[in-house]
Amino acid sequence: MNQNKTISSALISVFSKDGLAPIVQKLDELGVTIYSTGGTQKFINDLGVNAVPVEEVTDYPSILGGRVKTLHPKIFGGILNRQTTPSDVQEMERFNIPQIDLVIVDLYPFEKTVASGSSHQDIIEKIDIGGISLIRAAAKNYKDVLCVSSVGDYTELLNLISKDNGVISYEDRQRFAAKSFNISSHYDTAIFNYFNQNNEEVVLKLSEQNGKTLRYGENPHQAGWFSGNLSDAFETFGERPLSYNNLMDVDAAIRFMEDFKSLPNTFAIFKHNTACGVATTNSVLESFEAALACDPISAFGGVLISNGAITVEVAEKIDALFYEILIAPTFDVAAIQLLRQKKNRIILRQKPFDLASHNVRTLLNGFLIQENDSYALTPDAFSYPTNEQPTSDEKRDLLYANHIVKHTKSNAIVLVKNQKLLASGTGQTSRVDALEQAISKAKKFGFSLKGAVMASDAFFPFPDCVEIAHKEGINLIIQPGGSVKDGLTIDYCNEHGIKMVFTGIRHFKH
Repeated sequence: MNQNKTISSALISVFSKDGLAPIVQKLDELGVTIYSTGGTQKFINDLGVNAVPVEEVTDYPSILGGRVKTLHPKIFGGILNRQTTPSDVQEMERFNIPQIDLVIVDLYPFEKTVASGSSHQDIIEKIDIGGISLIRAAAKNYKDVLCVSSVGDYTELLNLISKDNGVISYEDRQRFAAKSFNISSHYDTAIFNYFNQNNEEVVLKLSEQNGKTLRYGENPHQAGWFSGNLSDAFETFGERPLSYNNLMDVDAAIRFMEDFKSLPNTFAIFKHNTACGVATTNSVLESFEAALACDPISAFGGVLISNGAITVEVAEKIDALFYEILIAPTFDVAAIQLLRQKKNRIILRQKPFDLASHNVRTLLNGFLIQENDSYALTPDAFSYPTNEQPTSDEKRDLLYANHIVKHTKSNAIVLVKNQKLLASGTGQTSRVDALEQAISKAKKFGFSLKGAVMASDAFFPFPDCVEIAHKEGINLIIQPGGSVKDGLTIDYCNEHGIKMVFTGIRHFKH
């Protein structure tokens, strides 16, 4: 049975007219009857093409300030009728309902209106009613109707109607129906999430229109995908695509650097989602060299990020290191040219963009959702449980260490001196193990721990970590506090002249 359909009539009602003209002209060339509304009708008429106003079909004007135009049985009957069902055919004749074979419609720009900071009322007016109804009706009746619901599909539509003089296959109609329901579901999700900003309805609704298949996931035997638009976040230099693991490291690095906005010339090196080198100095070059010195072994094949400009001078130094990705807000043209000479490097110029506000994980037979740990600690939030209190310079390093430990896998200990990471202990099952790992790494690379700061992502349940740190010359400590045995740790600090700061904020990272 031949299931091809020849387009003889079309309803066109769109917000954006971009790319529409060639389609209208082709439909007119094919002798297709065009029905239209308001501004779209005027646009079509200005092309020298006749368009029948929907008011002539419905015998009803556009009402309520344009809120109601196409919502009428004669319009939806023309779309939803089953052309092979005798009773539908009879009713079409009885009520003088015109057949509609093609629906071209796009939706009011709800998401763009929200993003622009418009008023609540303006946003409400961008909730499309007629358009979304037309999409659902036409897509539902794909057996007889072709539904085109995105400007992005206009080129393909033009090719389809040109190829066989308006004859559309069943397969193409079904494929466009899927595209249309994707549009409608995404639109409804955006509206729901706008109304549910306070998460009063504990419901997870996600929709992302941009996506790509990755070479593989975390390991080669795992499939992987990325849903999102990276071009909004980065200008990319280099032909090598970002992998699953690259994206994980880039995300970790970007989120990490968010806590160093007020510290220009900060440079960090990431490996497996963890900072293995961090430094803030008077220049990007000096910071890179200090960050690299922290752990030059782990830096091999890492992800580099700077919150300052990459000049040619900096690029020359970086060029000697084997790395996968370099991220910075600005690059000298000559620096880009130099860094791109070696293959398999990815250079990312970071654009201003908003990070996702929530973290979503699959878990058991559902999802686990939380707000991102975006708490921005300042010294004003410090409390001082010990007799000895830190100086302003010491507070600077205490805060610096806390920023780093916040982004370090639990259990975590971080050692810092003069706004440079000395070493960290990460992902350990005991806090003592994390500290001993950090001490061992610091000594391995020749760092003195005298005068260093120790930061912990969570409280010390016992004084043991403080005792170990003190024996290594560490007398500055920052931690959340809150253990039932804080008193024992405080007593030890007071007995040995150790300065300890409480933040009141835990930073578990599992």
